[in-house]
Amino acid sequence: MTESTATTTRPPLAAGEYVLDPSHTHVGFLARHLVVTKVRGTFEKVDARITVGETLATSAVEVTIDVASLTSRDEKRDAHLRSGDFFDVEKFPTMTFHSSAVKASGDGHFAVTGDLTIRDQTRPLTLDVEFLGTEKTPWGTSVAVISAAAEIEREEWGLTWNVALESGGMLVSKRIQLEIEAELVPAPVAA
Repeated sequence: MTESTATTTRPPLAAGEYVLDPSHTHVGFLARHLVVTKVRGTFEKVDARITVGETLATSAVEVTIDVASLTSRDEKRDAHLRSGDFFDVEKFPTMTFHSSAVKASGDGHFAVTGDLTIRDQTRPLTLDVEFLGTEKTPWGTSVAVISAAAEIEREEWGLTWNVALESGGMLVSKRIQLEIEAELVPAPVAA
């Protein structure tokens, strides 16, 4: 993509419907533990539909995440994250994101603004999405690749559990980094 196309109202992809290739997609988060350590988690089950319109104004993103599919490579921590102290998957099995605007922000980046719902708390969120390009696989299919990130204050979504440390810090950071690396493929045509 050239600089001139990154600052227009035209999307970098052909108009159409796209979905995630689950085997080549990571949707996760990064939190600080004990103030200094970074802990990452991944959601294994994510459904997304990306509508690329003729213009950015007619483009949209809809995402549903199965919260119980969370893994941080530690069964005890995962059980705690799924409990009422954090995501409470029994009451709130999914998280959702519904875009309200897609705007070019220059140099292959796009601001995708919308509503993120966690634990029935809906707050605005803007993702910094970088379009990394398209490629044809050795099997003849085409994929588009994006990287996206945002930072949230988890307490705004009701994720308030924490423990004070002797040093004055907190066990779990309040600020959480969202990380998305995704391959997009054309949505299957309904039969």
